[in-house]
Amino acid sequence: MSNANVLPRVGKDRPQTELPPALDAPRDSFSTMHLREVSYYVGGPADAPPLVLVHSINAAPSAFEMKPLFDHYAATRRVYVPELPGFGFSDRSDREYSPELYANAIVAFLTNVVKAPADVVAYSLSSEFAARAALVAAERIRSLTLLSPTGFSDRRLPAGKTGRRLHRIFTLPGLGQGLYDLLTRRKSIRYFLRRSWVNEPPTELIDYAYATARQPGARHAPYYFLAGQLFTRDAVNTIYAKLSLPVLVLYDRDANVSFELLAPLLAEHANWQAVRIEPTLGMPQWERPQDCIAAMDAFWAGLAAGSTPAADDATA
Repeated sequence: MSNANVLPRVGKDRPQTELPPALDAPRDSFSTMHLREVSYYVGGPADAPPLVLVHSINAAPSAFEMKPLFDHYAATRRVYVPELPGFGFSDRSDREYSPELYANAIVAFLTNVVKAPADVVAYSLSSEFAARAALVAAERIRSLTLLSPTGFSDRRLPAGKTGRRLHRIFTLPGLGQGLYDLLTRRKSIRYFLRRSWVNEPPTELIDYAYATARQPGARHAPYYFLAGQLFTRDAVNTIYAKLSLPVLVLYDRDANVSFELLAPLLAEHANWQAVRIEPTLGMPQWERPQDCIAAMDAFWAGLAAGSTPAADDATA
């Protein structure tokens, strides 16, 4: 991936890099009246229980973030990995991106592609979107597993007006593309990934993040993220506490989430449980995949047996 071919330029002085598949699996797409092309990967036995893996939202996310879990579970599960609007091979047009858009995309994917109740695993900010989807389409989701989810820090998000103002600044003519290019240089990507790793992030993860950030329209969705417009204010009470389905949180330390609001939620909601994956800094599915797999397998086995394993003592 580090030797990707250079294609015609996307914009002035900005080369487009060839984007290889994120996963070793067939890729397809779907669309609806309200959603433009949504790409997804699928693998594993067609008649196996469905598992949906949802990548994060940041400056350069991709389905590649879920590769360790996909590679493991594709042997026994029907595994789907959608690429959310604005990322991967999905539509990256200059449009409004919002939490509602992403929640609706997950619901549409479960309804039109998966078509059976699925175990959903969501990473980071996409945990909020998956939780929103579960609130409106609970029949489509058997369980939720949230990897280092956002929304559990007792910190203020930018007000709506502030976020809109930031977004206008980010997208000023002559500034938007240049700023995004600085944020997604290899050195920048390596810097941000190092904040999420106890050890060094693998080169392949850096390479793919760089390649996916060098596609036409790659900056549009990330600027809504950077302006704080994709986060839900008071996510614990607005979304998470309203869930009635089984939820598992896998977490440890995280550069962006302190998790001080997790323990009170666990204490008040028996359908929630948590397992600490140590030591990790925000990408447990990459740094300690076997620990994540063991925790998820135990969680799903408990659901099949009709029991709820005891939760960890969740502390920040």
